Amino acid sequence: MFKRLHCYRLVTDGVEFGEEKVYMSPDFIKMMRRRTLFLLDVLKRGYSFIFTDTDVMWLRNPLAKLSLNGTEDLRISVDKFSGDPRPDHNLINTGFYHIISNNKTIALFNKWYSLKDNSTGKKEQDVLQDLLRHGIVTEFDLRVRFLETRHFSGFCEDSRDVSVVTTVHANCCRHINAKVSDLTAVVRDWKRYKAVVTKYPEATRNITSDFSWSPHDGCWDSWNH
Repeated sequence: MFKRLHCYRLVTDGVEFGEEKVYMSPDFIKMMRRRTLFLLDVLKRGYSFIFTDTDVMWLRNPLAKLSLNGTEDLRISVDKFSGDPRPDHNLINTGFYHIISNNKTIALFNKWYSLKDNSTGKKEQDVLQDLLRHGIVTEFDLRVRFLETRHFSGFCEDSRDVSVVTTVHANCCRHINAKVSDLTAVVRDWKRYKAVVTKYPEATRNITSDFSWSPHDGCWDSWNH
């Protein structure tokens, strides 16, 4: 199954990234910065890509929701969607985004990574959020779109429309075990929804309106440990 899968082993500053790095620990921050450098290298090689964390569950093909027509440089998920397109009104999440390889996005990633030594205690997502809020979009003439949680949801803000939700991200969690537990519940909810819709297609609208996700208790409890 994985014979054609090409993996890249990230090692930096003596840190081995083959095991869990607890959220916001020093090794976690190093891992996120190293990831940014790796993805910068991908952009420099001319590849546009969809980046997805392994704790992002794809329920539907996201391509249809990304408008892959070359009009935007970056489409990025958010923890909470304000409905306002301005960068200072949305809490971004770098766990899922689509980016076009061009001079502007390469410059963005160069700037982003260059701040690693001047952002003590901040993860790479916080650094990018600061850049977006302080004019990098205008400065680099970037075209950025923030993805609605209705389609690209997460535990921070569930999609309220199961009929169109595309991805579910186990964000707002501290530990991997909690992510796995609550994503397992997402799979169970999704299978339940699909089974009922398949059996009663004429009642899809009612089934959708009555649907609710299981509470993400594992993730909320993970902050107590």
